[in-house]
Amino acid sequence: MIIPPLLNNVVIEQPYPLLFATISGAHLYGFASPDSDFDLRGVHVLPVDEVIGLDYGLETIENTDFREGSEIDLVTHDLKKFVKLMLKNNGYVLEQLFSPLVVQTSESHSTLKEIGKKCVTVHHFHHYLGFADSQWRLFNKENPPRVKPLLYVFRVLMTGIHLMRTGEIEANLLTLNKEQKLSFIDELIHKKLSTSEHTTISNADLQIYSRQFDLLRHSLEEEAEASTLPKVCHAKAELNEFLKTVRLQNSKVVKL
Repeated sequence: MIIPPLLNNVVIEQPYPLLFATISGAHLYGFASPDSDFDLRGVHVLPVDEVIGLDYGLETIENTDFREGSEIDLVTHDLKKFVKLMLKNNGYVLEQLFSPLVVQTSESHSTLKEIGKKCVTVHHFHHYLGFADSQWRLFNKENPPRVKPLLYVFRVLMTGIHLMRTGEIEANLLTLNKEQKLSFIDELIHKKLSTSEHTTISNADLQIYSRQFDLLRHSLEEEAEASTLPKVCHAKAELNEFLKTVRLQNSKVVKL
C-alpha cells in the first residue's frame, strides 16, 4: 500500500513527537472499501515537565478529520500508557506496533518492536476470544447484516489462532485465510472491496457463517490449550528502562 501524503501531513501536525504512527483498521486487515476511512494509530512522547508535576499531559489524543475527501481517525497514546497496555495482553496495541503500514517510524519504534515480541503470551488468547464474541454479538444485532462486521469477526479469530500457533502478529485477513482456506472469505472481501462500507449480506447465508464462527472459536480455544507461548511476559523491567530512556531523550524537544 502506498501511504497517502495527507496522512504524513496529519502526523507532522501533532503536538508531541511521535515514536511511531501506523495504519490500522480495514486497510491493515486487507478489506478497505473505496470509502473506508483511515485509522491512524501511534505513540506520542510527553516531555518530562508534563509528567512530573500535578497536571499530567495528554495520555491519549483522539481526533477525527476530513481531508481530500477522506476521513482520518487518529488515536495516539503516550508511551507510558502504551507500554502498560502491552503488559496487559492487549493484542490490539501489538497490531498497531507491528503494522506493516508505517506512516512514521524511528529507532525507538524498532527497539519497542523487539521488546514487544517478548510481550506475547498465551493469555493473548483471552483478548481475541473476548473481542470476537463482542463483535459477533454486534453483528447479530444488525438488520440487515453487513459484510464489514462479519469480516471483523473472522479476522479477529484467525489472528488469534495464528498468534497462538506462531507467536507472530498477523492482521491481514487475506494472508490469514491462506491457512484457513475458507472459500467464502475471499468472496466477502471482494464484495466489500468493490462496493462500500455498508454492503449487506443475505440472511440465507447466516447459518453458514454461524457454524464457521463456532468452529473457529473452538479452534482458537484448542490452539491456546496446545500453545507453547509463555504464560507470563518478562519484559516489564526492559520496558521500564526503555520508557525512562525515551522520556529523557525527548525532554528538551519542543514543537513550535
